[in-house]
Amino acid sequence: MFTVTTANVNGLRAAAKKGFVEWLAETSADAVCLQEVRAEEAQLPAEVRTPEGWFTAHAPAAAKGRAGVSLYLRREPDAVRVGFGSTEFDGSGRYIEADLPGVTVASLYLPSGEAETEKQDEKYRFMGEFLPYLKELRVRAAADGREVVVCGDWNIAHREADLKNWRANRKSAGFLPEEREWLTRVLEETDGGYVDVVRALHPDQEGPYSWWSYRGRAFDNDTGWRIDYQMATPGLAAKAVKAYVERAASHPERWSDHAPVTAVYDL
Repeated sequence: MFTVTTANVNGLRAAAKKGFVEWLAETSADAVCLQEVRAEEAQLPAEVRTPEGWFTAHAPAAAKGRAGVSLYLRREPDAVRVGFGSTEFDGSGRYIEADLPGVTVASLYLPSGEAETEKQDEKYRFMGEFLPYLKELRVRAAADGREVVVCGDWNIAHREADLKNWRANRKSAGFLPEEREWLTRVLEETDGGYVDVVRALHPDQEGPYSWWSYRGRAFDNDTGWRIDYQMATPGLAAKAVKAYVERAASHPERWSDHAPVTAVYDL
């Protein structure tokens, strides 16, 4: 079995003080993909920077305190690559990938955007560059005999079932028609060619949500969004035997506003 977990930690130094270290010590995952690390490697405490039993690779953003992605792997990978060949985004701490035997695992933090602002324009530029790369990655990996799983905070709820208050968010970043159409392209067999692993295993379920605002009682009321995905090539997705959100038992037990999303693949 090959277990992969993705989690937006909403600041790894803060998460480490709230329970992430304990979670990492207990997880059975073989690969953990983190987003929104928001720290240089040297700023991380040793038990997070280089925990025993893990190979770690960090890709911080050039802008201090922003974004940042990391990979925690049970074995040293054959190769690690930061970025996807983008002049604008390769230094922004938004993408890292590693080659393991038979599979490439990637951590993605797609820009969140903000409707009708420059932030949304930035998000669209990222999306415009990233989809061609996803196709290239799939083809290159296949030629090398590898499957691919791109995990992370994609910051888009694809379907109405992927967020609780979808009617009120039709003009909000993360649920705009252009964003949803782009994600459809990622999942089109004749286009991006990837599979949403959680949705494939839970086709009729509302959610399962992976992010809840800290405002109000969103978590207690399960008023969430499903924006954290494991997007896999079809061969790997077909081997997924279960996928689930590691939702905290209570609000005080959360170490991020996101919950880890885990999938188990029978390789």
